[in-house]
Amino acid sequence: MKQGMRLNKFISHNTKYSRREADILIEEGRVQINGKQVRDFSYRVQKGEKVLLNGYVVRPKPMHEMTVIVYHKPKGELVTKDDPKGRKTIYDSIPGRFSHFVPVGRLDFASEGLLLLTDSPRVADMLMRSNLERVYNIKIRGSITPAMEKAMQSGIRIRGKKGAHEKSRIEEMEFAPFFAYQILKNEYNYSKIRVAIGEGKNRELRRFFGYFDREVLDLHRVSYGGISLNSLPKGKTRYLSQKEYDDLHAFIKNQQKSGE
Repeated sequence: MKQGMRLNKFISHNTKYSRREADILIEEGRVQINGKQVRDFSYRVQKGEKVLLNGYVVRPKPMHEMTVIVYHKPKGELVTKDDPKGRKTIYDSIPGRFSHFVPVGRLDFASEGLLLLTDSPRVADMLMRSNLERVYNIKIRGSITPAMEKAMQSGIRIRGKKGAHEKSRIEEMEFAPFFAYQILKNEYNYSKIRVAIGEGKNRELRRFFGYFDREVLDLHRVSYGGISLNSLPKGKTRYLSQKEYDDLHAFIKNQQKSGE
């Protein structure tokens, strides 16, 4: 049984502040619980406790009140709030009214496509942890081999860091069988393939193909959990349709019933 929620997480889940910003607010003594100032970062908020931020009550936000948007991320943008190197981030492109939204997972700097963002970190966490289908169009240098197909069909555990970020410390990675794949072009110089997977590990597909000495030239996510890009232009956002919201609410309800 979970012993409450960490204070910074509680604040970020139920206000416009990020966890990093919540840490600063706690450190500055601007948070009270049951009338007492709390500066303990490890404090866990229990059900029924009254949390005040700057004198205002922080009320748990029901997940059904969340807003979710779709962003068509272009190459050359980082999925982060700030970059020490000054590179462009998604928050330089999305409208300011969504500046407090959090991304559902990541797309690396060189990748593009569908990115979901929401004002509910709890919903973001739930979607990231799920095995909802993620569909990608991928272009690789070289051909698609029978060994690669077998790994997509049966899953594989690999060692090595080909395709990983240069600072990654993960030496080994396990891949579940792909939900599906469709070879669109298979030639000596380059190949194109559409894959559907249920995981969201860091640079997972680049590492999968890198293990077979295949460089990923283009990676474009076209759908996530049944939500698709459709004709949304690069660099633009849209709200979910009513059907997409209905499906998402049904998913959340099922996850809550199963104890997520």
